[in-house]
Amino acid sequence: MDEVIKILNDIKSGDIKPIYFLMGEEPYYIDIVSDYIEKNVLSEEEKGFNQTVLYGRDVSIEDIISTAKRYPMMAERQVVIVKEAQDLSRTIDKLENYADNPMPSTVLVICYKYKTLDKRKKVTKVLGKNGLVYESKKLYENQVGDWIKRILASKKYTIEPKANAMLVEFLGTNLGKINNELEKLQIILPKGSIITPKDIEENIGFSKDFNVFELRKAIGERNQLKAYTIAANFANNPKENPMVVTTSLVFGFFIQLLKYHGLKDRNPKNVAAVIGVNPFFLKEYDVALKNYPMKKVSQIVASLRDIDVKSKGVGASSMSNSDLLREMLYNIFN
Repeated sequence: MDEVIKILNDIKSGDIKPIYFLMGEEPYYIDIVSDYIEKNVLSEEEKGFNQTVLYGRDVSIEDIISTAKRYPMMAERQVVIVKEAQDLSRTIDKLENYADNPMPSTVLVICYKYKTLDKRKKVTKVLGKNGLVYESKKLYENQVGDWIKRILASKKYTIEPKANAMLVEFLGTNLGKINNELEKLQIILPKGSIITPKDIEENIGFSKDFNVFELRKAIGERNQLKAYTIAANFANNPKENPMVVTTSLVFGFFIQLLKYHGLKDRNPKNVAAVIGVNPFFLKEYDVALKNYPMKKVSQIVASLRDIDVKSKGVGASSMSNSDLLREMLYNIFN
C-alpha cells in the first residue's frame, strides 16, 4: 500500500514514467494505479485524441508497440493502457525492444493481473530500468483486518473488531470486493462513525447472529443449542451459506486450535501471530482450547475432511445440507 501511495504521489508531482508494468496476484492495487493514470494524467480535452485503452485478448504486442510509438496530438504526451495483458503472457518478451528505448512522450500502462514476470528475465530488468515494475501481492487472510482498518482510518472511520472479522470471514482476501462494501458503508454512515456488526448486517447483508463466525464461537463454547440453531438457519438459506464454505471455515478453526495446542510460547501476541487471529478474539480460542483436547481436535479435523468430501457430492449424493450440517456437529460434539 505504501508503495502504491508513493507511485501516485510521484505522478501527482509530475514524475511520470514512460512505462508502468503492473503485475501480480492482487488486482486491486493494479486497478488503483491504472485508474488513477487513466483519469488524471491527461486533461479531458486531451483524452479524446491521446488516450487509448486496449485489451490483451484483442491485440498483439506488435499492436501495442505500434500504438505506443505514435506521437501525441496537440498535447505533451499520450496515454496507452493495456488491460488484461496477462492474455499476452506467451509473447510478453517481445516488449523488450520497446522497453529498451521507450517513447518519452508516451505513458504505457500494462495491467498484467494474476501473473508475474520472472525477475531474472531481461525484459523485466529493462522494464524496471526505463520504467516502473510494480508487483501487487495478495494479502494473507490475517493481514486483511489491518488493511481494512487502514483504509477506513484514511477516510476518518473506525470499525469494531467483530465487524472487521465478519468482513474478512465472508469476503476473504478479495480487496476489491471488500473495498466496494466499505464504500457503501461510507455513503450511508457519516465520517467519524464506528462501524459495528449491526451496520454490517443491515447494509451488507450478513446476519450478525447467523453466520459462520457465530457458529464457530458456539462450537468453541460447546453451546450445542446455539450451534444447531445456526446450522438450521444455514440449511434453510443454502445460497447465503454454501456447505463447502461452512466446512472450510470450521475446518480452519480447528486447524488453528491444533496449532494453539502445539505452542510452547502462549504469550497472547505470539499466539495471535502464529494462529493468525486478531488478539481481540483470543478469549474465544482459550475457551475452545479447554473444551477440546488435542486428541479430540485431531479427530474432528479428520471428520471434517470426510464431511468436506461429502459436501462436494462424493459418496453422499443423497445427503442434504441439513443432514451434512447435523453430521458435522454430531461428530464435533460427541
